[in-house]
Amino acid sequence: MDLNTLWFILIAVLFTGYFVLEGFDFGVGILLPFLGKNDTQRRMIINTIGPHWDGNEVWLLTAGGAMFAAFPGWYATMFSGYYLPLLLILLALIVRGVAFEFRSLEESPKWRSFWDWMIFTGSFLPALLWGVAFASFVQGVPIDASHNFAGSFFDILTPYSLLGGLVSLCGLTAHGAVFLSLKTVEPICDRAREWAFKAWIPAAVFLGLFTVLTYLVTDIYSRVGINPGPIPIGALATFLAAGYFIRKQQDGWAFGMTAAAILFAVATIFLFNYPNVLYSTLDPANHLTIYNSASGQVTLRTMTIIALIFVPIVLAYQGWTYWIFRKRVTADRESLHY
Repeated sequence: MDLNTLWFILIAVLFTGYFVLEGFDFGVGILLPFLGKNDTQRRMIINTIGPHWDGNEVWLLTAGGAMFAAFPGWYATMFSGYYLPLLLILLALIVRGVAFEFRSLEESPKWRSFWDWMIFTGSFLPALLWGVAFASFVQGVPIDASHNFAGSFFDILTPYSLLGGLVSLCGLTAHGAVFLSLKTVEPICDRAREWAFKAWIPAAVFLGLFTVLTYLVTDIYSRVGINPGPIPIGALATFLAAGYFIRKQQDGWAFGMTAAAILFAVATIFLFNYPNVLYSTLDPANHLTIYNSASGQVTLRTMTIIALIFVPIVLAYQGWTYWIFRKRVTADRESLHY
């Protein structure tokens, strides 16, 4: 395995970890105004992700940094072509982070309600727009011979990519609802189970339509980089299994299945694309690959040494935080930080 392929895999792993972990954060934020019937309940909901949300965002920061260092051509083309959706995601994440910290600074119900809706907005937009972005990666975008994005926002926001955004939005909402059913007590956990299935149903419908449209409006199956084998089937199977376990109120299994479905779905996209990172709809010769968009071998080698040292430390620390804060959040106001 060459270093270009290794860093493509590492970036895929980072994005996968981000969507699995930050995904339930988004779902919790989306459900906050609907599941919390009073201030204490909304504080309980926020405190389920309070120790984790900023750590989960590190996965995205690391993925972006790794992309910039390992594949500057990919980074430049994507961040210029996807400027508007990525800017909206960034602003939404900033607003959400501010809302977490500002919400409890005042006792005023109007103040807290405002920041609750900011948490909703800051979770809703990324959950939707990341799905739009990754669906457009599958469909392809106009890239010219100089590897510059040669289209407009509406080359990214197509009916197909919007459907991908709806799959992401509903799927991550269900993922977050299952997480809440694991981390809260009654009555919130009961409401979370109900909302998990309510979100899973449209997600299943949109996923079915998205799968069919992928056959009809893209040529990804004729340009497969690596045959993903049973991984796409695994994504569908685990997602269907999640619905079964949600109905059976087996929360642990349900959460495992939604996490696995996200993992398999993201892995499928990266495997289909390899060795390409961005497809050009103008000319196959304009595709960005892990070779024509990469840094030099010295840079990749240095980054590999650094990653081998520090990535295990970061993973161990984050795993430790999840273990420390593994218990359910109760209505004890003294224990509610947010």
